[in-house]
Amino acid sequence: MSDIHIKKSYEEINAKIRRGEATVVTAEEMTGIVEREGPGGAFRKVDVVTTGTFGVMCSSGAFINFGHTTPRMKASKVWLNDVEAYGGIAAVDCYLGATQVQEDDPLNKVHPGRFLYGGGHVIEDLIAGKSVKLKAKSYGTDCYPLREFEKYFTLKELRNAFLYNPRNAYQNYNCAVNLSKKTVYTYMGILRPGMGNATYSSAGQLSPLLKDPYCWTLGTGTKIFLGGAIGAITWQGTQHAPQCSRGENGVPREGAGTIAVTGDMKEMSAEFIRGASLTGYGCSLMVGLGVPIPILNEELAYFTGISDKDIFCQVIDYGIDYPAGVARSLGEVSYAELKTGRVEIMGKSVPAAPLSSYPMARRIAGILKEWIASGAFTLGIPQIKMPTVPHVSDIT
Repeated sequence: MSDIHIKKSYEEINAKIRRGEATVVTAEEMTGIVEREGPGGAFRKVDVVTTGTFGVMCSSGAFINFGHTTPRMKASKVWLNDVEAYGGIAAVDCYLGATQVQEDDPLNKVHPGRFLYGGGHVIEDLIAGKSVKLKAKSYGTDCYPLREFEKYFTLKELRNAFLYNPRNAYQNYNCAVNLSKKTVYTYMGILRPGMGNATYSSAGQLSPLLKDPYCWTLGTGTKIFLGGAIGAITWQGTQHAPQCSRGENGVPREGAGTIAVTGDMKEMSAEFIRGASLTGYGCSLMVGLGVPIPILNEELAYFTGISDKDIFCQVIDYGIDYPAGVARSLGEVSYAELKTGRVEIMGKSVPAAPLSSYPMARRIAGILKEWIASGAFTLGIPQIKMPTVPHVSDIT
């Protein structure tokens, strides 16, 4: 932010939060404020804008420590409810990936490629307080002699359980269609042949990284809403790509930034962390995530006030182009158009449906707003900033 004149500081805003004097609004509310009062008026009026998103985030998972056994064991192979976790960490640590599928899944036996249960469901079950079966195997050592172990446990009984998601809250994403002659089953849902439907996955004007398109306020130490609890950004997410195509308003017009995030599963709610089964594709995890954006300057007031009609995404063919690795856009559509339920693509009117939940995104932004307004949540100052690209302000 060396080229941005900061007119408010984190310390100033946090002091107002602690005194109960901060003005906090959701990103949805901010669009109206900026439209009525302009970025300057919005900057003077608002201290923090809250965001939210709730959708499938495949690059998610959990670090779990299940405690030492008697006698001791170095668990090199681990399964939770018959879903394999990665055991190559330490004696009783493992990492459970959200997209790992259950071994011998009953649905897959009948319909190959379709799964009922996976890592995301195990994570949801743990957070919901359900009992989960642990099975572990070891090659045995002098200090860790036990070779096999099984037990049932709940989240409360675990020593540690941390959600750690390497890539969440994608800053914009594709609108998916299918130009092939057959139905295709993808992580963007079921796509009918001949561009029979379109799907998308973003909260648009409520989406966290779209409200701070240059990631000025994001970095290691930024506090967030994660799964119903307070979490944190730990690093840039995998596939973070700030050098993307942007509109004149600075907002990415394609997939761009991502964040790696973490939080304590013992504090989370299954309302905001849900296992998902994607027909013909596999399993995943739906994650509820919200980021507070401090209004440090007029540029941030402007960005947080950008609405769906000025946020665009690319239309990508998942029937032929995407699986072949062909980088081609069939056009672009705004989130305002997508949210009407029908968009025009290549001269054809196509029904559109979201994979993410806008009502849940709105709820998350509202809860985060309440936390901050009540003084229960102050802003985390990023200690290592996210990689970004230069921006020359034309707002002030």
